[in-house]
Parts: sequence; structure tokens; C-alpha cells
Amino acid sequence: MTALAALRGEFDALNRDYLAIHKAKEDLFWDTYMAVSDDDAGFARAEGAFKDFISSPERLAWTKAAIAQLEALPAGAERDALLHGFKGWLALFDSNIIESDEARQLMTELVELESELFSKRRGYKMRHINEAGELEEATLSGLSTNMGTNRDEAARKSSHDALMGLERWALDNGFIAIVNKRNALARSLGHADYFEYKVKKNEQMTPDQLFAILDDFEARTRDANQRALDQLKVRHGDGALKAHNLRFHMSGDVTRQMDPFLPFAKAVERWVLSFRRLGIQYRGATMQLDLVERQGKYQNGFCHGPIPSFFDGETWVAGQINFTADAKPDQVGSGARAINTLFHEGGHAAHFANVTQNAPCFSQEFAPTSMAYAETQSMFCDSLLDDADWLKRYARNGQGEAIPDELIRARIEATQPFAAYAERSIAVVAYFERALYALPESELSAERILQLARDSEQRILGIAVSPRPLLAIPHLLNQESAAAYHGYLLANMAVYQTRAYFIGKFGYLTDNPAIGPLLAEHYWGPGNSINHNATLLRLTGEPFNARYLADSCNQSVDEAWAGAQKLISDAAVRDYPAQYPDALDARIRLVHGAELIADNAAGDAAMFDRFESWVAGHYPASVH
Repeated sequence: MTALAALRGEFDALNRDYLAIHKAKEDLFWDTYMAVSDDDAGFARAEGAFKDFISSPERLAWTKAAIAQLEALPAGAERDALLHGFKGWLALFDSNIIESDEARQLMTELVELESELFSKRRGYKMRHINEAGELEEATLSGLSTNMGTNRDEAARKSSHDALMGLERWALDNGFIAIVNKRNALARSLGHADYFEYKVKKNEQMTPDQLFAILDDFEARTRDANQRALDQLKVRHGDGALKAHNLRFHMSGDVTRQMDPFLPFAKAVERWVLSFRRLGIQYRGATMQLDLVERQGKYQNGFCHGPIPSFFDGETWVAGQINFTADAKPDQVGSGARAINTLFHEGGHAAHFANVTQNAPCFSQEFAPTSMAYAETQSMFCDSLLDDADWLKRYARNGQGEAIPDELIRARIEATQPFAAYAERSIAVVAYFERALYALPESELSAERILQLARDSEQRILGIAVSPRPLLAIPHLLNQESAAAYHGYLLANMAVYQTRAYFIGKFGYLTDNPAIGPLLAEHYWGPGNSINHNATLLRLTGEPFNARYLADSCNQSVDEAWAGAQKLISDAAVRDYPAQYPDALDARIRLVHGAELIADNAAGDAAMFDRFESWVAGHYPASVH
């Protein structure tokens, strides 16, 4: 056997071993997070095994040796492909390596602490007063929607009180010990604290480099944020800036007025049609979607891929992808939230279904995949939902009537003044987490942490407490997403850069079939084989630039409405393609826990009908 053939065999075995251990972990992740299984111990073991695999010093050394052997061989197609693949594995192992016994033990203890907190959190009940004036159990999504739409202030306050209670509960049930353990792990690996460790690992940046970007953005949008808060206070009185009132007064009654045009039951159909018309294809992936709230189910949308897509030699391995929402279909605003989740998580799925490298390490959501890079894909897709031409084409009521222009304008009047606030609501998490992990261990008390949260909210948001209190954000409790939330803001900066490029090139985004193939070629195909900045350069010809987002945040209502009117008028006379792809090239299963609601085995139209019938049968009040 030649040296090249031997290395090919070792490479194939590495791919197979990773797939097996990754899929075992992801299958248990899905079952426990969806409350289909309560095998928390089994999931913790599978998670531990996966962490051991990707942080193995032996695999790192072996991969380096394989690369050295390949570099000594003559260049050629097979040798170069293997070298590329092994370098992908080197990046993965390098990003996750835990070389010392002490650090490996700390990681094991951290996984156990987080598993214990997650298990307890699943049993924690939050209650609020709903639209009907009844006290009911509520999810994070339900609490947030109630604060934005319920006309009764006491009911809105009950939702915010529940979130404040969740903060206190997390601090009393293990979060402080987790912060300590995360810092101990980071310091054992030579970092100042966990925040520094995660930023370097996830974004290949130092905290100082990150905050040079965030501080610049904060300064650019500070005046716009304060101006919006001042105007809100003038219009609605001092009480408008109370946390439980803020979302309601920001959106006014627009969410309620839009509700008939964005019914929950139509969300799946509108997602599929819109993505198809963008030319997005899933390359044969199998997707499982669990969209409706349920007792014990994880209360936040996510997308994970048990089988990452890649080329196994000449053979295409299609992705297997799960994603979830936490909708309450009979609640006002649930349809808008559901379609936002479908576009967001469906954007992640499109990305991970289209990575065309030669190993699964290039197509997974953890380091060395940058969170900002991953979130750019999902947030670009959900940004389309704010576009006036998308709303005119897709937002229709039960009688098939398109959303009126006046309602689109009212929505802009409600949201545009708070565009800066919305982005700063992401930034505040990074400012808080950086300060949290910098606290001396002696100061890590519940009261000190809560004070730090409130101080951060006052400084960045300009209000005493956020409608979404910092410690009620689930990302902070999970090791993979902790100290990484800034990735969403970096991503949105890239999203607006991408949007500007496409608008400059084509003049429009909605139902433009050129967009999917270009994203697949320049952003998705390379996976994590290149960095986030390089993907932007490939498509737009310009390195990362935050200015486009800041400029959008600083637009006046009149400027934003003028842009919307142009989108509407241009779309009305545009010749859209007569033919779009007739399917997403995906096997889609819509589930509710262990129950199969519908699939597209008999076509998309049959799936839409079955899903709508299921929603109407279970949530008759959601049908307008």
C-alpha cells in the first residue's frame, strides 16, 4: 500500500469516527431538548465523549504527523485534497484542544454542572397573565410576545416579573458555580478568563479587537437610541420606559394589526415558497422541524445537524438537520415569530446543507466555525421579512388580501426609531459577559451579578432594566453559546453589507433566484475552511464593514418609508421569473415531539395542507 493510500484510509476512518460520535450526541441532544427523553445522564455522557474526541491531544498530534507526511509527497489532486481535509481537522482539534489533565477534568466537571442546571431548568415553571386575563404557564417566547401585545399593563408586568424570577432562579441553582468553573477552565488553558478564551476560540479575535468594533458601533448609534427613548417618553409618559411597557409602546398595536396577515398556520408554506424562489436548495438534506411549544421543551429556537454535509470521496453525504421554534399558535404575534424562526433556522440549515468540502469538520456549528459567520447566513434570510416587497407578496389574510401599504408604513413608524435599540440589545450581552467573567471570584454573588446586569442595561440600552433581563437569556447558561452572543451583532453587520451588495447588483432581494446560488458558492460551500472576512471578500469584494448596519439604524422614519415605497413600486412592475425551482430538494418532517404532523413525501402542497389542518384542529383560535 502506498503512503497516500494509507493516509486516505486513515482520513476516511477519522471522518467515520467523528460522524458516529457526533450523531450519537446530536440525537440525544434533540431528544432531551425536545422533552422526548429524560435521559440527561446519557446526553451528558455523549456530550463528554464528543468533547473528548474533539479535544484529544493524541488526535491533534496524529493529524499534524499526517499533514507532515502529505507535505513531503509530490503535489497532485488526491494528495492536495487530503491535505486540505487534514488541515480542516487540524483547525478543529486546535480550536478545541485541552492538553492538560487538569483542564480535561475541569471540562468534565463543567459539562456535569451544565447538565444538572439544564435538567432543573426543564422543571422550572414560569407563569403570567395571558390575553384572556388568566394565569397560565408560559415559555420565554410566550412571555416576550405577551409583553409586546397584551393591552393590560398588569398582564405585561406579570410576564416581566416571570423573567426577573428566572434570573434569580438561575443564580440560586448553579449558574455562579458554572461561571467559576468556566473561568477555572480558561485560566488552566492560559487565558485571562472565560470571555477571552471564547472570543479567541470562536472568532479568532482578542476581546480588545472585538470591543474596538463594538465601541465604535455603540458610539455611532448612541444618539439614535437616546432620541427614540426620549420620544417614547414624550408620547406615552415616564411609564413607557419601564421594562414591561417598552416593547408594547415600541410596537404600538402594529403587531396585533399585522397578525391576520401573518397567521401561524401559513408560516411553513411561506418559508418554503420564499426560499425556493430565492433559488435556495438543500442538496438532498433531511430536515426535522418541531415548531410548537410543549411542556419541558427547550424554550428557544436552534438548528443543529446530526449529520454534517460533505463529499466522502466522490459520494455526496447529504445533511441531516433539526431545527425548532417555541410557538404558541393562538397567541397574537405567534405567526410573525414563527416565520422569523423558520427563515432564521432555515437559513442555518441551508448553510450547513451546502458545505461542499471533503470532511464533516467543515460543516458543523462549533469552533472553528465562527458564530458571526454562521449567524450571517441565518440573519440574512430573516432580514428579508422586514422588506416591504416581501410583505406585499407574502403577508396575506384569510381572504387572500395583501397587507395594506398603510400598515407597512405604521410598522416602519413603530420599529425604525428603535433599530439602534434592537442592535444594542445584542451588544449589551457582550458588555455584561465581559465584565461578569472579569469579576474576582470573591465578588461572584447573586446580588453583585444582578447589579452588574442592571448597570450594563442602563449604560448600553439607556433603561433601568431590559424587557429581556440579561440572565433570562438562555445562551448565557449553555457552554457553546456563552460569551458568544456578540456573534449576532457581528453577523448583522455582515448581513447589511451583503444586502447592500445584492441591492447594488440586482436592485432587489425578495424572490430573486440568483441569490441562493451566490450564497451557496461564496458563503456556504467553503464552510469553515476560510474565515468570515474571506467569505465577505469572495462575494462583495469588500472586507468586513460595520458602517452599513449603523447607517441603517440611523435612518429616519421618512427615509426608511421612502425606501419601502421604492421596493413596493419596483416590485409591482418587475418581471419575475416564470419558473422557479419546484422544490427545496429536501425531505421535510414536521413533528410535535414524537408525533409526526406532516411530511413532504407526497409533495410540498400536501404537507402544507396537513400542517394547516393540524394547527386548526389543535389551535382553532389561531385561524383568522
